[in-house]
Amino acid sequence: MKTDILTEKHQLGLGGVAIGTAFENITDERANEILQAAWDIGIRYYDTSPWYGLTKSERRFGNFLKDKDRNDFIFSTKVGRLFHEVPESEVPPTMWKKPLNYDFRHDYTADAVKRSIADSLQRTGLNHIDIVYIHDLSEDQVGDRYPYFLEQARKGAFKVLSELRDQGIIKAWGMGVNKIEPILDCIESADPDICLSATQYSILEHEDAVDRLLPAVKKAGVKLVSGAGYNSGYIAGRERYNYKDVIPKGMHKKREQIAAIAKKYDIDIIDAALHFVLAADEFASIIPGASRPEQVHDNIKSLQTTIPPDFWQELKTAGLIYEKAQTPTGK
Repeated sequence: MKTDILTEKHQLGLGGVAIGTAFENITDERANEILQAAWDIGIRYYDTSPWYGLTKSERRFGNFLKDKDRNDFIFSTKVGRLFHEVPESEVPPTMWKKPLNYDFRHDYTADAVKRSIADSLQRTGLNHIDIVYIHDLSEDQVGDRYPYFLEQARKGAFKVLSELRDQGIIKAWGMGVNKIEPILDCIESADPDICLSATQYSILEHEDAVDRLLPAVKKAGVKLVSGAGYNSGYIAGRERYNYKDVIPKGMHKKREQIAAIAKKYDIDIIDAALHFVLAADEFASIIPGASRPEQVHDNIKSLQTTIPPDFWQELKTAGLIYEKAQTPTGK
């Protein structure tokens, strides 16, 4: 039975990509400071994956959370890759700056999902996982093997996660992907509760999601969580876009124009980006990552910022956001 697991108090969560050393070699001490800052300001939804840092991020979250009251927070992690320890010389090249000594393989069978969950519980020291996302079952990650792995998931991951939910072992499940199609494919053949949609819906790029993703999840009664709602730091001024160094044509100008209008209303583009995502009824939460504790504080400050209605109207009039997109005052 489906349930809205993420409530209003979980609107702002903390994602674990940066803590997994995606952008810099964050130390254990820094990771702990980031998690402590999030806890102290009341963040109670934490998302990670064994993929992040080749199990490093998951271990760091678990080390911090294992002594907390387990009823006081929501924790999500991911399945779809199985990890095994290897010598340092055999660690595969990845996006992680300082991963642990592990290699992996994609596997979306029922047995692999059960094993992945058991491994995550062992690594984190937690007694249960609230939300399980099927990770990177998407063409941008598995290439032309997508149809093969999708069929594997239909027979395996989709079914076993519904069973685990119905047994009360997990509370909810869905896809955790960077593309729209896998979420649509999952909804078509299974009954997910909540999906993590990364890179598909931000103030800079959202037209396709408005037209195709949001209506589909609304009809299916599926909620969304926003990953990379800041386009992996691009909105904050980083020269990377959706985890890549290639910036789409025209995006610099668009960012500058939105930032300039925001300044006129005495707000920041980050404030606008966060409120834009949460204005969509379909999004239950946004989970920006953080490389420093100050970024966590900035996110909560943005959440508490009031944005004038005229700001959104000016963006629409200027053609900087899609006319059909939901905004805080024009749902």
